Amino acid sequence: MKNIFKLDGKIAIVTGGAGGIGEALALGLGIHGATVVVSSRNQEAIDKVAKKITAETGNEAMAIASDVTDEKSVQNLVDKVVEKYGRVDILVNAMGMNIKHNAFDYPMEDWDKLFSVNVKGTMIACKAAGKVMQAQKSGAIVNLSSVRGIRGYTGGNTGYCATKGAVELITKALALEWAPSGIRVNALGPALVITPGTKHIAEDPKLAAKYAAAVPMGRIGLPEDMVGAVVYLVSDAASFVSGQTIYVDGGLTAA
Repeated sequence: MKNIFKLDGKIAIVTGGAGGIGEALALGLGIHGATVVVSSRNQEAIDKVAKKITAETGNEAMAIASDVTDEKSVQNLVDKVVEKYGRVDILVNAMGMNIKHNAFDYPMEDWDKLFSVNVKGTMIACKAAGKVMQAQKSGAIVNLSSVRGIRGYTGGNTGYCATKGAVELITKALALEWAPSGIRVNALGPALVITPGTKHIAEDPKLAAKYAAAVPMGRIGLPEDMVGAVVYLVSDAASFVSGQTIYVDGGLTAA
């Protein structure tokens, strides 16, 4: 039997690849053999990630800046990838943001900003890469959801929960619509993960202990914890898996 987890020869785009979960996923795909194109709005940051992938894996990696909320920008990204490599086999949408407000006072401009990045950005990237995959009759997409896509949470997270719930349903709907074209669409659902945006939690022992205590496995997630699930979902090992969310959450959603 062949190694069904190998990604050799696959061309992968990772949006939101400048740091945190996205960087870890981009590196993980490269380690497992994929040629990775890293994208975010920050060219300097993605240049560093691409160089890191090449240095640690020996595989080619590219950095192309794009804004997921802008269709022309994302289309330019996909066009450049196709121009160079002729195909897009994998899309991982790792971008995301959170803006917290009390629900009574939630500013609609912040609500719109959250939906623009987390929901609209996911759909734009899926749409652009999906057209290439449709022509190929093959492709695998993984969208970044969250345990908050199926479980509400306090602390001003109404907007975030709403966007991740939308990502869950985009994933399922696209999986159904695009299955005849050979495109699989799944999602990754992390619990809290320590990233540049949440490192203050890890740096505060009391706060870290509070969050860790809520997780059955007794610790907070790391970006590296997310890699295995995504490698599985985009590999031949998951060739009959679509429309699913894998919750990498230390058992949190089991309760």
